[in-house]
Amino acid sequence: MKLSAVKSALHNLDKIGFKLPDGSLVPRHFHVTEVGKVSKHFIDCGGTVRQEEVVSFQLWNADDYDHRLHPEKLMHIIALSEKTLDLPDAEIEVEYQGETIGKFGLEFDGTHFILTTKQTDCLAKDQCGIPAEKPKIRISTNPSGTCTPGGNCC
Repeated sequence: MKLSAVKSALHNLDKIGFKLPDGSLVPRHFHVTEVGKVSKHFIDCGGTVRQEEVVSFQLWNADDYDHRLHPEKLMHIIALSEKTLDLPDAEIEVEYQGETIGKFGLEFDGTHFILTTKQTDCLAKDQCGIPAEKPKIRISTNPSGTCTPGGNCC
């Protein structure tokens, strides 16, 4: 989900909710403690130099149970960040504290922002010998459980 989509969704909300990949909700007393621009300049295992840029939101649970982050406040934080940091309309990456700091993608279901799992991947499979995934073939048998020549069951 890009920053522009988050801002569009916030305009139509009375309250903000984030849902974790397991379906549980981030506690209502969370705070967005950071909005940032994160640039990654790296080389993959095949020797290709790459650059990525995301907008990062950091969610944090405080012991402050009396305050809630409202959509207009988050819009203000985003606007200030756009002006100060020259934020691009990039994909959002959300940091949230579990057993360690987790990084999540972001989607919206019309009511809640959904933290989505992210996966590592090899970006140069063709360069480092990773075989392509073999196609899955369905094998069928005839009702009697036996195969005969020309029966198309083996």
